[in-house]
Amino acid sequence: MNTKITGVGSYIPTGIAPNDQFSEHSFYNEDGSKFGHENAVIIEKFKAITGISERRYIQEDLTTSEIAHFAAEKAIEDAGIDREQLDYIIVAHNYGDVKHGTHQSDTVPSIGSRVKHLLKIKNPGCVAYDVMFGCPGWVEGVIQSHAFIKSGMAQKCLVIGAETLSRVIDQHDRDSMIYSDGAGASVLEARDEEGGILAHHTATYAYDEAHFIYFGESNNQELNDARRYIKMYGRKIYEFAITNVPAAMQTCLDKSGCDISKVKKIFIHQANEKMDEAIIDRFYKLYDMKPPTDVMPMSIDKLGNSSVATVPTLYDLVLRRELDDHEVNPGDVVMFASVGAGMNINAVVYKV
Repeated sequence: MNTKITGVGSYIPTGIAPNDQFSEHSFYNEDGSKFGHENAVIIEKFKAITGISERRYIQEDLTTSEIAHFAAEKAIEDAGIDREQLDYIIVAHNYGDVKHGTHQSDTVPSIGSRVKHLLKIKNPGCVAYDVMFGCPGWVEGVIQSHAFIKSGMAQKCLVIGAETLSRVIDQHDRDSMIYSDGAGASVLEARDEEGGILAHHTATYAYDEAHFIYFGESNNQELNDARRYIKMYGRKIYEFAITNVPAAMQTCLDKSGCDISKVKKIFIHQANEKMDEAIIDRFYKLYDMKPPTDVMPMSIDKLGNSSVATVPTLYDLVLRRELDDHEVNPGDVVMFASVGAGMNINAVVYKV
């Protein structure tokens, strides 16, 4: 039996936040000092580095579990399965349900249980749980589903990546412009047919790198609340990613036995356009090649960085041929790859 993705779906929030929305923000450095450039300059440099011109935010009445449910419904419909036959629901996220206007993350019950409740699944044999693995969470959920299927413990799994980063960003931190909201889902099934997951690889670097992404106070030290926000050491992450992600991708591809020339598309976590380009360039350089111009679909320019949701959303958009001229067809070999808090890296080689 092979592990095949038989259904996909995504939820792209309707709220559009263009870069000029940040033109009136007061940005501070980590030490609390006022940032030394005008906002117009900050925004221009931000766009040049990240490629982001706008991002998506959810409506005030929605939460992570609800948009995860929206994406799940689409994936189940696309797969054409009976939801009561699902063996596992795995939901990747990092901050739980943070309701609008509140400061507290709510993870009890788990987001997985909430999604199962919203899907109205009665079968107690459908096990729902959460994966908190940084931005690579959805890819890791796919890897876990593959393990369940190959071991005979499951026939059908639903893997979701959902995040509402707009609820945990510091408006006084320039990095807040990167983050967005969204959800992507996939149904994986045991199938007696060619293709599916050919290889996977995961690594955690925590000796020096564990706190490259963390929860911290606002850069505006005049604020007296006890709230914490998503923070990162951007330069350290960039250097870590371009050094370690290509090697992990090479390990995964070599495990699969596929030649790099057979890779049609690489669906990489939409973290930063320049960083992703550097990762792909270095990956192909490991094989003394230059990357094909059309190998890396990108959605970050319009959707921003929605963490665990970027890879499944990107894959959904390409499968539905809604992203430029990108497409994948049966028999194509593609890669999924991600890097994020932990610091975690993973990759999957998949034959459609």
